[in-house]
Amino acid sequence: MGVDDKIKNAAQDLTGKGKEAVGKATDNERLEAEGNVDQAEAKAKKVGEDVKDVFS
Repeated sequence: MGVDDKIKNAAQDLTGKGKEAVGKATDNERLEAEGNVDQAEAKAKKVGEDVKDVFS
């Protein structure tokens, strides 16, 4: 796994956290849900990358 992938995943996670926070603050359920999805995708990618790292 490359450093670029790790940076992209971290950015996606942070973006998701930001969306979630703004969604909660503005009572925007759609934005909050998008943030949760972004975080879940970033976490899933990280787990997949960790598995790859173990077998490399």
